[in-house]
Amino acid sequence: MFNNFEIIQIGDTQSLVKTITESDVRKFVEMTGDDNPLHVNRAYAESTAFKDIVVHGMLGASFISTVIGTKLPGTGALWVSQNIEFLLPVRLGDELTISCTVLKKYERERLLDLDTRILNQNQQVVLTGQGKVKLLSTAAPAEPAPTSERPRVAIVTGGAGGIGKAICLRLAQDGYHVVVNYHGRAERAAEIVQAINAGDTRALAVQADVATESGADKLIKAALQMFGGISVLINAASPHINPKPLAATQWADVQQQLDVQVKGAFNLTRACVPHMAAQRWGRIVNITSQVLDGPPSVTWTGYAMAKGALAVFSNYMAAELGPQGITVNCVSPGMCETSLIGDVPEKTQLMVARQTPLRRLANPADVAAAVAYLVSDDASFVTGDTIAVNGGMAMR
Repeated sequence: MFNNFEIIQIGDTQSLVKTITESDVRKFVEMTGDDNPLHVNRAYAESTAFKDIVVHGMLGASFISTVIGTKLPGTGALWVSQNIEFLLPVRLGDELTISCTVLKKYERERLLDLDTRILNQNQQVVLTGQGKVKLLSTAAPAEPAPTSERPRVAIVTGGAGGIGKAICLRLAQDGYHVVVNYHGRAERAAEIVQAINAGDTRALAVQADVATESGADKLIKAALQMFGGISVLINAASPHINPKPLAATQWADVQQQLDVQVKGAFNLTRACVPHMAAQRWGRIVNITSQVLDGPPSVTWTGYAMAKGALAVFSNYMAAELGPQGITVNCVSPGMCETSLIGDVPEKTQLMVARQTPLRRLANPADVAAAVAYLVSDDASFVTGDTIAVNGGMAMR
């Protein structure tokens, strides 16, 4: 018995042997209503060119279904189509050998092309044809690792930034060991680590350029060596916005944003996924921005382009990684009280706050709370989504 699609090979054959009796014919007539005298009245049949009762052709063909449903491919088989050529009549008492042989496999659709044929006791072919069968997937997905065995370890890129710091502290508060990634703010990263280590969890500061594969590998190795695993990845790294009008913008300005935000998320996701997939549990959260939802912030072109690409990347990863037990979501903050808006005039900040239904700007703790939800078990069925943390400034 074949019990899964993967082990079925072209050329595999299964068969059964059945002797046709009068009882079989009676049951077929009762089920179908086909009481053609050629099949049930010997006197009539003897008056025809066949000179004896001819068994219903579809009675013999019905045993093809028996082979498909119980032998090849077996449980979960759905007979999709069949063409049949009846070559010889079947008589009462004939011993039929019904067989199916795999001619072709369609991996993606889980379909099989089968050669179907029936031979009588004289090895004469009485029926031949080809069928198409789909093998349904009924196996339950593999269970994730029990909570007690799941490594509670988070990597936070841009961990020394305003939002990054809040996320590190919140995840530590929620019981995660944290790898605090920084690029140039070593002193601030050390302060975050010191604050976390004063509690019940541990933290490690790692300097790495996430825009490089070597930087991503460095973070992964540090997490594994220090904490023994990885279960959460937060991509929060972002360069300074550096607003410029188009005439003053060089492609290098855009490339810097793409390298850190998109390439960084790409590198870290690729590096983390094998470890998350092995335990069939992982959480990836990418920090995007309200600039994708509200009116364009003129002169923020490179920053917005990178955030848009990061959002698209997140959706595609959610679709691809979901079957491995990994969720991928975004948190989209509005204008947030961090150094990232240091170049935004205070008057503009106050105006944005007044225009926000909740009458204030976001703060890093607001963003960290949304991240904490998305990495929790309460969000186990949330993926490919974005939580907007903007006080209602941009509504979907």
